[in-house]
Amino acid sequence: MLFNSEAFLFWFLPAALLGFFLCRRFVPALAIPLLVIASLVFYAQWKLTYLFILLASVGFNYGAYLLLEKQSSRRTKHLLVALAVAANLGLLGFYKYSGFFVNDVLHLPIAGFEAPLLPLAISFFTFQQIAFIVDEAYTETKRVRFDEYAAFVTFFPQLIAGPIVRHDELIPQLKAPRPTGFFLAGTVMFLIGLSKKVLIADTFARWASAGFASPSELTMSDAWLAALSYTMQLYFDFSGYSDMAIGLGLLFGFRLPQNFNSPYKAKSLQDFWQRWHMTLSRWLRDYLYIPLGGNRRGKARTYLNLFLTMLLGGLWHGAAWTFVVWGALHGAALALNRVWSRLGIGIWTPIAWMMTFVFIVFTWVFFRAETIGDAVTVSAAMLGGQGFGFVQGGVVPLFVWGLLAAFVVIVRFAPNSHQITDAVTERRGPLVWFALFLVGIVGTMAVKRLMETSVPSEFLYFQF
Repeated sequence: MLFNSEAFLFWFLPAALLGFFLCRRFVPALAIPLLVIASLVFYAQWKLTYLFILLASVGFNYGAYLLLEKQSSRRTKHLLVALAVAANLGLLGFYKYSGFFVNDVLHLPIAGFEAPLLPLAISFFTFQQIAFIVDEAYTETKRVRFDEYAAFVTFFPQLIAGPIVRHDELIPQLKAPRPTGFFLAGTVMFLIGLSKKVLIADTFARWASAGFASPSELTMSDAWLAALSYTMQLYFDFSGYSDMAIGLGLLFGFRLPQNFNSPYKAKSLQDFWQRWHMTLSRWLRDYLYIPLGGNRRGKARTYLNLFLTMLLGGLWHGAAWTFVVWGALHGAALALNRVWSRLGIGIWTPIAWMMTFVFIVFTWVFFRAETIGDAVTVSAAMLGGQGFGFVQGGVVPLFVWGLLAAFVVIVRFAPNSHQITDAVTERRGPLVWFALFLVGIVGTMAVKRLMETSVPSEFLYFQF
């Protein structure tokens, strides 16, 4: 059941909202359990087996939390945290990486071995629970009931692909007698996200898929068209999902953390990672980079820690060499960015933005390509290694280039969805009402396009 499906929009979401607010009004004690049940029903639509894995993970981690709560010895807590984190990573590693290591790293000829199916959202709910265990082990907080913990992990707006929420961002809101309503803001944010996905991301997906399907046939123009199309597809797909998730949270009265802050406006790679998938960047910083030593052990160790963090961040995205290379490229570039910053040499802002954006476009090629060979082929074509033609499939794609140019300008200069939502919901006046009218029109167009599509497309980050 996708956010951009008729079943979700016209059946599940209205029923969940109605049930939740009726419980809040008449039987408050049932509101959070109802939210958990609705989230489990939502998750179970994908595959029932996945639900048992999710429930086992939730039960194990809540049990670990109760055990940690009873401990006074710091050494015992350290041991229990280590065991709990190891168990979580073991579950993630088995389902997500066993096939990769057996087949692609070790090349073991194991007869009859098949990689297990990847449970939906396992990367997200595993990271979220690891953060909870680590934080709760060393902080004094109010007791978390099981229904509150289950809602924190399974809350359906953010369960499948984030944002990765910390316990202190959601559980206090769950404990509040009544969450504050943000219905207008939630509606606007959700419609913006839906429009990003249905009207923009799915449109660019056609040209990106066509280009990456035949890397050896791409000319320089074709390769750039495919790479830029994917650059826009990925951004509007995942930021659209995050907007929809945050909007849904607001509809229920809960504020989820921002996950995107105009990342294609970044003027350095460090700036980019403070804007792109912000909750993952925060997790990698707090639970990987800092524990590795951060920048506290000298320059060389800082650069190594940056590289290792991004290498593992790349591997988190997928069990394939393409993601390893993508993470390594970003890790090396971040280390170089840090060296350049220490030198104190400034770069003219437009040039800094252009360098950052071009690097991001090139590295997205490895993120998208099926194999390292395909990624190298597309990259070589982008540099002119396969000719300089301006024809793709026998048609000069002037319309596509015009659209790409327009969206490069939009992502560079236009306000983002949070700024638009804040302007619409916090202020009044003719311009704000006009903006609200435009959001309604665009949202209506998105719903119309959705209803004309026989099978709605999945979000790209579902595969991670």
